[in-house]
Amino acid sequence: MAIPDYQATMLPFMRLAGDKAEHSLREAIETLANEFKLTEQERRELLPSGQQEVFENRVGWARTYLKKAGLIQTTRRGFFQITDRRLDVLKKKPEKIDAKFLTQFDEFRAFKALRHERSNGEESEQILQQGTPQEALEQAYQNLRAELAAELLTQIKQSPPALFERMVVELIVKLGYGGSRKDAGQAIGKSGDEGIDGIIKEDRLGLGIIYLQAKRWAATVGRPEIQKFAGALQGQRARKGIFITTSDFSREALEYAAKIESKIVLIDGEQLAQMLIDHNIGVTPVSNFEIKKVDSDYFSEQ
Repeated sequence: MAIPDYQATMLPFMRLAGDKAEHSLREAIETLANEFKLTEQERRELLPSGQQEVFENRVGWARTYLKKAGLIQTTRRGFFQITDRRLDVLKKKPEKIDAKFLTQFDEFRAFKALRHERSNGEESEQILQQGTPQEALEQAYQNLRAELAAELLTQIKQSPPALFERMVVELIVKLGYGGSRKDAGQAIGKSGDEGIDGIIKEDRLGLGIIYLQAKRWAATVGRPEIQKFAGALQGQRARKGIFITTSDFSREALEYAAKIESKIVLIDGEQLAQMLIDHNIGVTPVSNFEIKKVDSDYFSEQ
């Protein structure tokens, strides 16, 4: 089944705590995952940031909302327990518990008002569909990044070849290769060997070299082009190469590069754009947001 949203986990979460015993958040996550019959893949699915598992994040938000409504309380770091009010809620045998249900409690309405959300307790449609507020924020970030990558690639394809060459040089240097910008700039485009656009240092001391092919293409790069590049590497007795394109690679090209003895790294347009964004090449930061959470250790008993 699909991973349930954070509101769907609220009632099972409450039932778990109904025995009045102290439970850990990790126990709740595992128990609820079993109850929802999640597969191992679903349990390990990560948020777009890759920093936390989706289901763990959703159970955590369920706990936060239940706590804000006064239904559970934190006993110590990572542990929770039912409150007396919680028992009253369970006795009524609700069919479901969600954010709208929790608005009957004054504490939760105050919490919502503090967050400048609508006092009637309705969640935004985006959050209801995508899960937790954190997921909605991360997804919005990924959407903006995808749009930026597409726009960046369009600009690269419309720019002079020399600009593309400079961008590749700057990226290679920021990745830790090529020595200085001057060294990398002199190496790229100076080889003259068939199938090789440049030779760069593998490290700043020049103990190893990497051969480079950079193509500002619109068409898919097929296996013949990779074979040609691999042959050029063999002609130089080289074992390492990087092939960069603004387009993409065919399945045959990817399979060929994966099985040959020489190590050839293929970087397609999407990967190139993401790497340029990561290193602020051709883009400029507009806004920065930092997500924080309460430091439980700070408030824990000494």
